[in-house]
Amino acid sequence: MILYDRSSAVEYARLWALSANPKFYHFGGIGGDCTNFISQCLLAGGSVMNYDKQNGWFYNSVSSRSPSWTGVGQLMNFLLRDKKTKGPFGEVVNLNRIEVGDIIQLRQNPTHFNHSVIVTRIVGRRIYVCAHTNDAKDKPLDQYFYLDFMPIHIIGINN
Repeated sequence: MILYDRSSAVEYARLWALSANPKFYHFGGIGGDCTNFISQCLLAGGSVMNYDKQNGWFYNSVSSRSPSWTGVGQLMNFLLRDKKTKGPFGEVVNLNRIEVGDIIQLRQNPTHFNHSVIVTRIVGRRIYVCAHTNDAKDKPLDQYFYLDFMPIHIIGINN
């Protein structure tokens, strides 16, 4: 296991929060770019790609990527999977255990989680995040509308 570099993930998030890194396709017009952006942040934090065609986490191009790279529920499933699989992994924690560099997924509709954000600052009990789709840089989490949330603490990276 290698350590997740939280500061590099957050630095990347802040750098690209309000624009798109040209090395990656921007999925804004075809379902949203939030989880693509979060995957990029995880990669910047030292994560290694998992090229398993069915259960992996990877991006080569718009037409060669895993569902977990861009899908909210699929990324959740990948991060919470068996901890021995290659790539980043985490666990669901209480919001008071969340750290900078961790991921929060939001359920903004009655049926499923549909938005991913990365924690970039914590001041007192207030959490700030960066996100794509509705681009945000250090936006307070409490300014989002959501019915439920899932805080995912990134434990580390299997290589």
